[in-house]
Amino acid sequence: MAKYDFIIIGGGVVGLATAWQMLKSKPNLKLAIIEKEHELAAHQTGHNSGVIHSGIYYKPGSLKAKNCINGYNMLLDFCNTYEVPYELCGKLIVATSEQEIPELDKLYSRGLENGLNQISIISQAEANEIEPHLKVVKGIKVPYTGIIDYTEVCLKLGELVEGLGGEIFLGHKVEDIVLGSNEVSIVTAQGTFETEKYINCAGLYSDKIAGLTQKEMDTKIIPFRGEYFMLKPEKRYLVKHLVYPVPDPNFPFLGVHFTRMIGGGIEAGPNAVFAFKREGYHMWDVDLTEMFESLAWPGFRKVMAKYYKTGLGEFYRSFSKPAFTRALQKLVPEIQEDDLVPAEAGVRAQACDKFGGLLDDFKIIHERQAIHILNAPSPAATSSLSIGSTIANMALNT
Repeated sequence: MAKYDFIIIGGGVVGLATAWQMLKSKPNLKLAIIEKEHELAAHQTGHNSGVIHSGIYYKPGSLKAKNCINGYNMLLDFCNTYEVPYELCGKLIVATSEQEIPELDKLYSRGLENGLNQISIISQAEANEIEPHLKVVKGIKVPYTGIIDYTEVCLKLGELVEGLGGEIFLGHKVEDIVLGSNEVSIVTAQGTFETEKYINCAGLYSDKIAGLTQKEMDTKIIPFRGEYFMLKPEKRYLVKHLVYPVPDPNFPFLGVHFTRMIGGGIEAGPNAVFAFKREGYHMWDVDLTEMFESLAWPGFRKVMAKYYKTGLGEFYRSFSKPAFTRALQKLVPEIQEDDLVPAEAGVRAQACDKFGGLLDDFKIIHERQAIHILNAPSPAATSSLSIGSTIANMALNT
C-alpha cells in the first residue's frame, strides 16, 4: 500500500496547479495525483475554448474575481518562464441593441472595480475599425484577454510536478474512500493508496467523490454541454479577435461568441444544454443513472422551472444549425449556415444547490482530512495557479 502526505484526485489544470504549488512550498512533501483517464486534462480542461480571461465579469470581492485577476498574472508569468505559447489578442464585448446598453455599462463599471483600468468604452465606429463585420451599437474593449492551449499548460505542470518528486498515476479511477482516525485509504481498481489528507479536484465528478464520505450533500454537479462550430478557413476574415455579447445577468453562461484559437481558426459558440451524461460530449450520449440523478435533484427541478424557456431555446439550437446560425448573426450578420463546420464540444460542471441556485462563485469545502473543490467553472483555468496557491496554503497550514 503506497503511503503519501497528500493525494490529489483529478489531473485537470486545478489539480495539477495545486500539486505544483504545494511541492514548491514544501519540496519534501510526498504527494501523488490520481487521474482516472490515461492522459492529463482529458475533460473540462482539455475541452475548453482556451481563453485567458481578464476578470471583467465577476462580482468584485468574490473568489472568482480575486482568483481570476491574481491567476491571470500568475499564468502569464508561468507561460513566460516555461515557454508555453499564448497571445494577448484582446476582445470586444458588444451591445447589439440599445436595450443591452445598461447591462454593458454595468459590466464596464464592474471591470473598473476589479482593477481593469485599461478597458475602454468604444463607439460603433471604433468597434467597426477593429471588427468591420460586427453588428454593434456600443462596446467594451478588453485588451487583457488572451488565448492559450490549457492542455499544454497541464503537460508542463505535470512535468514540473514530477520534477519536484510528485507522482502521477493515470488510469486509476477512485472507487471508494475510507476514513480512518489518522489516515485515509483511497481505493482504486489498480490498488489502494494511503494518505493523511486528500484534495478532491475531480471536476465533473467532484460531488461524487465528496459523496463517498459525506452522507448529506447540499450541492450537486449538473453537466451542461457546450457545442461549437468552426468558421471555414475562407470565412475567418469575418472575425479577427474575440467577440462576446452582453451576457444575461441571470444565467451563468456568456452566450454564443467568437473565439480565436491559439492553434488557428475561429470557434463559434457555445450553447448551453443539459447533458444526459456527465462526460457526454455528443447529443446522443446518455447515462440513464446520471441523467435521472440530475433530474431528481430538487434544486435542478427549480432551475428547469425558472429557465425552461431559455433551456428549450438552447436545445433547439443544439438540433437546429439554422437557429445556431441566427444566434451568431446577431453579432456578425454576414455569417451563413454553410460557413460553419461542427467542432468538438465541452461539458461544464455546474454546481447547483438544493434551492435552485446555480452557483456563480467557486465553492471550496475544507474538512479535517479533505478539501473538496465543488464548483470551479470558468474562469478556473485562468485562475488555476491562484486557486492552487489558495488550496496549497489551506492544506499545508491547517
